Amino acid sequence: MFFTYPMESFVARHVLIMLVHNGDMDARGGFTLENESLVEQEELGEDDATVNTTISTGSVIEGGGVLCMNRRQTWTIMCYLVTLLPALVVNDIGPVLSLTGAVGGSCISYIGPGLVYLGVNGEEFLNKVGGWLDRWRRARGYTASSNNTAGVSEGDLPVEGNASLAIPQDVDKFSYESITSGRKPLWYYLGLFPIWTSVANSGATHMQKKIDAATAVTGGGAVDESKEVLPPPSTWDFGVCFFFILFGVVSAVAGVLSNIYVQMYALDE
Repeated sequence: MFFTYPMESFVARHVLIMLVHNGDMDARGGFTLENESLVEQEELGEDDATVNTTISTGSVIEGGGVLCMNRRQTWTIMCYLVTLLPALVVNDIGPVLSLTGAVGGSCISYIGPGLVYLGVNGEEFLNKVGGWLDRWRRARGYTASSNNTAGVSEGDLPVEGNASLAIPQDVDKFSYESITSGRKPLWYYLGLFPIWTSVANSGATHMQKKIDAATAVTGGGAVDESKEVLPPPSTWDFGVCFFFILFGVVSAVAGVLSNIYVQMYALDE
C-alpha cells in the first residue's frame, strides 16, 4: 500500500477534477477540450480565492480552493481525509474492502460499460425508441413523434395556403423531447425506458459537444470515406447493454446487503 495509495489518490483526484471542474485543475483556464485553443485566463471569477505561487518560470496564479489553499491542494486534502477518517473509525478493514469490492466491482465490470455504451450510442438508441413510439402512436391515431412535420409531402404544399407546412427532413431522427412528450405504451415504463432514454440523451448531448469542440480545435476537414465504418448497434446489442447494467445493479445491491447481514449477526467471527 506504500506505493498503491498515492497512485490511487492521484487517479481519484484527477477523476473528481474532470467531473466537477471539467479538468481545470488550476482554476485559470487549464487544459480542457473546450478551451484548448484559447489563451489561459489570468482573471479568476469573483467567487474564486487566489493564491500566488512562484516557480522557476515565473509567477503563476492559481485559485478555486478554500481558505489559503488552491484547487489542487483542496482536492488533495479532501481525498486524503475521505480515506483517512474511515481508516481511523473502522477497526477491521475487511468489511470496507468487501463493500468497495461489491460496489466498485459491479460498477467497473457491468454498470459502467453498459452506461458508456448506451451513452456513446445515445442518438441511435433515441432514434430506435422514437421509431417504436411513432409506429405505436400512428397505429392508435395519436400525434406522430417525429421531429419534423409528419404526413406532409411535396405535393401537399400549396402555392398559397398554410405556410406552416414543411417537407419533412430526416424523418427517422427523433429528439428526446418528442419521445418523452405525448402518450406512451405500458412497455415503455415496464422496460425502464424513461431511464434508458435519459441516459442516452445525456450521452448524445455530451458526445455532440465533444465532437463540436474537437472539430473547432482541429479546424474540421474532409471525412476519409476509405476508413471502415462500424455498423450501427442493433436491438440485441442494446438488450445486452441493459442486461449488463441491471445485472450490475443487482450484484451491487446483493453484495451490500449480504455484507450488512454478515456484520449485523457477526457471522464472520
